[in-house]
Amino acid sequence: MSEQQLTHIDDKGDVRMVDVSEKADTQRVAVAEGFISMRRETLDLIVEGRAAKGDVLACARVAGIMAAKQTSSLIPMCHPLNITKAKVECTPVGPGARDDGRTGIHVLATTGVTGKTGIEMEALTAAGVACLTVYDMCKAVDRGMEIGEIRLLRKEGGKTGLWERDPAKS
Repeated sequence: MSEQQLTHIDDKGDVRMVDVSEKADTQRVAVAEGFISMRRETLDLIVEGRAAKGDVLACARVAGIMAAKQTSSLIPMCHPLNITKAKVECTPVGPGARDDGRTGIHVLATTGVTGKTGIEMEALTAAGVACLTVYDMCKAVDRGMEIGEIRLLRKEGGKTGLWERDPAKS
């Protein structure tokens, strides 16, 4: 199969879940990231533990892990996976840490599985939902937060092996 073919589209153009029954089980890992930008005052509220709804970063980490486990319920053509690893890290990014000057929370999600199909969607879903959780917990004080930069950084395992995002092209 060439890289130009969409695996979720059959020869008639209909969507389908890919048949992975003939594929071998391999260890697979994916790493994705996301960023939620916010006012500095909002970041300070999170870092200092003063958010009215509680520990924002702890809740975002748990939400991301839960989302990874539910990805096949959210993305129609994803296979249900017996995830063997899910880790979500949420790192405050203060003034001056980014070239664009934005402050916020950087989310890094790592997922793993031993199976017949990849785990990229689970990592991406974890990163996105962790960012959404930060928004939900802080929207009362900063409705202008923006979620972005949700992207795959690395995937390993399976037939295609290792893929890493080129940092120079990010």
